[in-house]
Amino acid sequence: MQVAHEKLDAIKRDRLHAAVEPVLLAHGVEAVELTWHTDHKGWVLSLTIEIPGRSLPGEGITVDLCAVISRDLSVALDVAEIMPHAYRLEVGSPGLERALYCVQDYARFAGLSAKLKLREPIMGQKVLNVKLCGLDADGRIVIETENGQNALAFEHIQTGHLVFDWKNPGTQRAKRDGKSRARHSGRGAHDRGQLRSK
Repeated sequence: MQVAHEKLDAIKRDRLHAAVEPVLLAHGVEAVELTWHTDHKGWVLSLTIEIPGRSLPGEGITVDLCAVISRDLSVALDVAEIMPHAYRLEVGSPGLERALYCVQDYARFAGLSAKLKLREPIMGQKVLNVKLCGLDADGRIVIETENGQNALAFEHIQTGHLVFDWKNPGTQRAKRDGKSRARHSGRGAHDRGQLRSK
């Protein structure tokens, strides 16, 4: 299973992937981020998903779909007995301002606005607000700024994420909050919490 971004300290990655992958395949989605972390309420297994090949962030990911995947995944994790203690499971879309993790992300979201943080400055700037224009013949990321087009090697970019165009929201045809998310609380086969969405 391919995941763009993972942080899975203290959980056996292979066993977790083996439980998650069949659920995602059954629903025609793929993982973007999979993290195991704590917040003020305790431990959280967080999964963001998207439909492969869609050109807009979160397109087709609804609260209902997240809820169904959350329920199915919760059962799969119970059966696999992977989770070390009580946790919450959150399944959602990566949102309108989705992080860009690989070269393919920059190609896929051509035409959308993004904010890039560079490892070394270009024309005195390390942070650029750009429009993504796909890849050139050498596989470099083509961007458009107020000063015209430029091409960057992927390695030159430290971080990047999409930026929602609030002046022209119709271009991304997205929900107002930009995210769909469902949650479960659980601990093995016990202590199941109520599903809720935000």
